[in-house]
Amino acid sequence: MAQSHSHEDLYLGKFSLPSWLKMTPYILFAIGLITFAVGLMQSPQRAWSAFLTAFFFFACLGVGGLFFAAINHLTKAGWSVTVRRLAEGLTSYLPAMAVGAVILFVGAKILYSWADAEKVAADHLLQLKSAYLNPGFFAIRLVVFCGGLLLFKKWLVGGSLRQDLTGDENITHKSVGYSIAFVLFFAIFFSLFSVDLLMSLLPTWYSTIFGVYCFAGLFQSTMAALSIIIVLLRRSGLVRGYITEEHQHDVAKFMKAFTVFWAYIAFSQFMLIWYANIPEETEYYIMRSQHGWLWISLGLLFFRFIFPFLVLLPRGSKRNGSVLIAVSVLILVMQYVDIYWMVYPNFFEGQLLFGFWEIGIFLGFAGVFLFTLFRFFEKHNLVPIKDPRLHEALDHHVTY
Repeated sequence: MAQSHSHEDLYLGKFSLPSWLKMTPYILFAIGLITFAVGLMQSPQRAWSAFLTAFFFFACLGVGGLFFAAINHLTKAGWSVTVRRLAEGLTSYLPAMAVGAVILFVGAKILYSWADAEKVAADHLLQLKSAYLNPGFFAIRLVVFCGGLLLFKKWLVGGSLRQDLTGDENITHKSVGYSIAFVLFFAIFFSLFSVDLLMSLLPTWYSTIFGVYCFAGLFQSTMAALSIIIVLLRRSGLVRGYITEEHQHDVAKFMKAFTVFWAYIAFSQFMLIWYANIPEETEYYIMRSQHGWLWISLGLLFFRFIFPFLVLLPRGSKRNGSVLIAVSVLILVMQYVDIYWMVYPNFFEGQLLFGFWEIGIFLGFAGVFLFTLFRFFEKHNLVPIKDPRLHEALDHHVTY
C-alpha cells in the first residue's frame, strides 16, 4: 500500500570521498599484492587457497549486484528504483573479477588435482571426469561466464546510466528482456562457476544442489553489503527523501529471507548425504567435522543463520541502522568463513590455518573492490533520476 509524500524534502548530493579515505584502496591493494607475491614464494598452496577464497567472496558481491538489478527489472519493481543504483555500483567490480579469473587460471594446477596431468594419469576417477574437468574446458567456461557478465552489465547498468542523460523510457522496457536472458544465463553459469571453482577442489565428491547453496550465500551477502551502503548513505544526507527507512526495511527483509533460505539449502545438502551414508558423498562432511573444523561448521549454523535470523525478526531491527550494519557485517564475515570452510579442508584437513596470508590477500581484493565502488559513485548519480518508475520508489511505504 503506497503512502503519498509531498517530495519537498528531496535532496540528491554528489558523492565525494574525504581526503583521508582516498588513498585507502591503494594501500589495501599494495598490502594484498605484496602478501600474495611473498606467499607464492614461501607457501604457494596457501597463497593460492587464500586467493581463491577472497576471489570468490568479492565475485559474489559483483555478480549479486547485477542479479539484484536484473530481478527488479524483470519484475518491473518500482519500490527498488532508488536503491537499484547502489546495487549497480557493486557491478563495477566485474571487470576486475575478469582479471582475477585470468590470474586464478594460472594457479589452477596447484589448486585442482584434475588440472595436473600427472595426477590425472595416476587416478582412474579423474580420467573418467576429464571430459568436463580439464584446463581447456575450464578456461572456456570462465571466459563465457565473465564475458557474459560484462555484456549484461553493459546492457543493464550501462542502459540505466544512459537513461540518466537521455530520459529515454524505452531503455527501461528493453531492460526487461535483457533481465530475462540474464537470469537464465546466471542460473546455468553461476552453478558451473561454483562447481568449477569450489566443488571440484575435491573432485571425488559431488552435490546436486551445490550451485544453489552458493547462490544462497551470494544473495544473502549481497543484501548485507547493500544494507551497509544504504545506511551509510542515508546518514550522509546525500540521498535524503530518495532512499528512506522504508527501502532499508525491504532490503533487510530480503536479507532475512535469504538467511532462512541459506539454512534450508545447507540442511538439505547435509541431511541427504547423512542418511544416504555413501562413502563418496560423506567424505566432504567428515573432513569438516574433525581437527577443529567442527567448530567452524557449528559457527556457520549459529552466526550465519540462528543469530542473524533472530535479530532481524523484529520490525524495529530492520529499521535501526546500527543494528542492521552490525548484522550485515556479521553476515559478510560468515560468507568469507563459509567459502574458507569450502576451500581449506581440501588442502589442510588436519589443521586450521588463518593468519597473515589470508588477511593480507583479502585486504588486496578489498582495495580493488572499494576502488571500483567509490569510483562508480563519484562518476554517476546515486539515484536513477530519470527512471519512469521513480515516483513509485518515492511513495514506497512498508506496511509489515
